[in-house]
Amino acid sequence: MAKLYFYYASMNAGKSTNLLQADFNYRERGMETMLWTAAHDDRGGDHAIESRIGLHAPANRFDATTDLWTAVTASHATHPLSCVLVDEAQFLTKSQVWQLARLADKAGIPVVCYGLRTDFQGELFEGSAALLGIADALVELKGVCHCGRKATMNLRIDQSGEAVRAGKQTEIGGNDRYVALCRKHFTEAMDGAGT
Repeated sequence: MAKLYFYYASMNAGKSTNLLQADFNYRERGMETMLWTAAHDDRGGDHAIESRIGLHAPANRFDATTDLWTAVTASHATHPLSCVLVDEAQFLTKSQVWQLARLADKAGIPVVCYGLRTDFQGELFEGSAALLGIADALVELKGVCHCGRKATMNLRIDQSGEAVRAGKQTEIGGNDRYVALCRKHFTEAMDGAGT
């Protein structure tokens, strides 16, 4: 039976790298996959999914209006899919997460999602909350804080490296805007004690 998986981690933990390796493994065995990523992050250009270590692949892009069930089943009807892989899954809507669960349950297609669990204030993203609630399997990928402990939090920083404590939930950026930290150092930074 196909399952819905959620691989979650802080920034810089290898989520996109892991997704691209899984895609490579399927394709190397002659199996079809379908890749998805969030439409609002267009930093990769034609390389819609791009890891920090330089791996990349084209992908379909979703926004809040994308009907994933319809798009995936239409493709599956002409090119049977062995797996659907979703990067930036935190940006899925709750409804889209249920569509992905339906793909696993009714269409028999395994769906593997990769994303952040929480935002820069420690709050769950909508997609992540839904995935944590209904995914068949939850897998935490490990990131590393500067102190050597497991990084579980994403600190947003300004141009001078200071913690940003308020703002909209989504602001696209990489190492220039976010630092992965353990909870202790995240809390100290948010309280103004520094990282």
